[in-house]
Amino acid sequence: MIKDKKVTVIGAGLAGVEAAYTLAEGGAAVRLYEMKPKKFSPAHKYKGFAELVCSNSLKADRIESAAGMLKEEMRILGSITMESAKENRVSAGGALAVDREGFSDFITDRINSHPNIEVITEEVYEIPLDKNVIIATGPLTSDSLAESIKKLCGDCLYFHDAAAPIVTYESLDKDKVFFASRYGKGNADYINCPMNRDEYMTFYNELINAETVELKDFEEESFSGMETKGQLKDRFKVYEGCMPVEVLAGRGEDTMRFGPLKPVGLTDPHTGKRPYAVVQLRAENRGGTLYNMVGFQTNLKFGEQKRVFSLIPGLENAEFMRYGVMHRNTFINSPKLLTEHFNMREYGNIFFAGQITGVEGYIESAASGILAGKNMLRRLEGRDMITLPRECMLGALSKYISDETVADFQPMGANMGILPPLEERIKDKKERYRQIALRGLEKLRRTIE
Repeated sequence: MIKDKKVTVIGAGLAGVEAAYTLAEGGAAVRLYEMKPKKFSPAHKYKGFAELVCSNSLKADRIESAAGMLKEEMRILGSITMESAKENRVSAGGALAVDREGFSDFITDRINSHPNIEVITEEVYEIPLDKNVIIATGPLTSDSLAESIKKLCGDCLYFHDAAAPIVTYESLDKDKVFFASRYGKGNADYINCPMNRDEYMTFYNELINAETVELKDFEEESFSGMETKGQLKDRFKVYEGCMPVEVLAGRGEDTMRFGPLKPVGLTDPHTGKRPYAVVQLRAENRGGTLYNMVGFQTNLKFGEQKRVFSLIPGLENAEFMRYGVMHRNTFINSPKLLTEHFNMREYGNIFFAGQITGVEGYIESAASGILAGKNMLRRLEGRDMITLPRECMLGALSKYISDETVADFQPMGANMGILPPLEERIKDKKERYRQIALRGLEKLRRTIE
């Protein structure tokens, strides 16, 4: 145990549990504050830590993908998220998807049983500036704490995120849907709902004219207006990687067919032909009783979701276990505030981690928590903090969120574009990405050794 050195971690989401676990494993005394289950945010429902609010997928697991590369880095760094994902994995083709309750329960039990972690079920209202603190309250930070963060950091930025509906497997029309993965790659883990042109156009027209949920007062400040029918316009600050399907549809008749409804690589066994459009469903839990509508994050009213989504072949009698929701996300202007170690430039004892820093996505948030925890630990020990190489994904992300030259800061998820190119040109894209990943992983291992 590090004598008389304690750390307060605020928030038990993905970033918070990673930070707390990293610190505790290193011998630090941790006080982890989490307001659930006494109080829930507008999007959280489950009592456990590390709740996955949107999809249950942690994205691709192959090393030549940005997400796969980052997950391998997290394994090297001792991630509790990756440990839980391994234990609670469900079939999802080449993606790493998990049983969300099992995933949360695994992490919650591990955190609660750790001798160096004291869990305090209380809402935090003020940032204690005289303590060692890691703020990992996520994109749904409570209003009172958000005000304290504003005082500390200045103006926060807002955007909107969305979650997709979940339906039961037994309620699907098995005579209309089929299991398959694109181009026959991997296991046939996705359920496909094929559409011909007439079915697609009926669905499209109803979707773009459906009623959306009115924004709450605390969300309206980030919007500049609404269409007369309640539809969102492109000028609104909606994160591109989690865009409501009705917003995407509003960009043009064929936009969905080149996005989440693209039919390429799929053949309908009922017709022997490629469908005009395809809606895919992905397993939500290990038992395969629940399925997530891939790419169908939405802000439609619940009744409208039932009406419009039931027009999709195979979903005519679908039983919705969860309707899609849209909620406010909050993040700080990190380039002006944070170092690449995730602590504040002005207050070195205060760290931020997770989506509130502008890293976008589940694994990105968790990874930032690991780095914040490791650097807080080294700071307590009087050692230099870890500066990760820009060739590894977490290093590139940490440099992006702390780049003072960034004028219009926007959230960033893992992607190969933020990594430096190879010295040697490799024409084949898959092999090029694989070599980039291998280079980054090797440099990460050298750094932490």
